[in-house]
Amino acid sequence: MRRRDEVALWPVYFDSTRTRSEGRKVPKRLAKPRPTLEMIEKTLRSLGMPYRVIPDAAYPRLPWEKRGLIFVKKVKPKGEILKEVAARL
Repeated sequence: MRRRDEVALWPVYFDSTRTRSEGRKVPKRLAKPRPTLEMIEKTLRSLGMPYRVIPDAAYPRLPWEKRGLIFVKKVKPKGEILKEVAARL
């Protein structure tokens, strides 16, 4: 269950093989092809951001792909968190 002090990060947000309408949220120059939960988790660990992982979650627009979900403690706006994580991926 999501709490108000958390931000959801789906791997599709950082996927360069997806379009914006398919769910990518970061600029294509910052995106990586098919990022995994482990890649995002490693990046969050290096940034020192508290997080929790839901490994069997499916992005609502792609319910057949269970690539997981990460909730990050909201320490700044979601857009800033996304760009910071994408830059480090």
